Amino acid sequence: MLINLSEVFTLEGKEKTWQVPYEAKAYVGADGEYPVVSSEPITITVKNLGNRKLEVTGGAKVTLAIPCARCLEPVEYTSELEFDQELDMKVSDNDRVKNLDEQSYLTGYNLDADQLVENELLLNLPMKVLCKEDCKGICNKCGANLNVNSCDCDTRSLDPRMAVIQDIFKQFKEV
Repeated sequence: MLINLSEVFTLEGKEKTWQVPYEAKAYVGADGEYPVVSSEPITITVKNLGNRKLEVTGGAKVTLAIPCARCLEPVEYTSELEFDQELDMKVSDNDRVKNLDEQSYLTGYNLDADQLVENELLLNLPMKVLCKEDCKGICNKCGANLNVNSCDCDTRSLDPRMAVIQDIFKQFKEV
């Protein structure tokens, strides 16, 4: 959802608050695409600090379905986001990129609320999500979810340096 910020520029000290829905159906990150299970409206407050500077504050609450790092079952992860940023409208888009202050959610006088939330999600998502602390994961041989049922696969860990000797024994094994 795009928010036009031009009316905040009319007077120094002017402040306006918007509540807009988070419209994305899925969050696309480096690790994959996570569907949005639920979300509360994004609250954004923009204040004119003068000298073409704006203060953007607010928050959002988004629940994503993220696969468990061990068993790959979907886990609902709720992230409560808060942001507090200062925007300098005198700086050009090219200068922002050069200063590594790339604000892709700001285009001209329009602020993209969905992109702002996605940037915050990128910073706040955990490295891995588990369905439960003692998750057993999946069998690396047959792929069975070990939380649900067990399998009869051979789980002995063999020294990979002995694989050549094991192959020799397999050749001479009588059937």
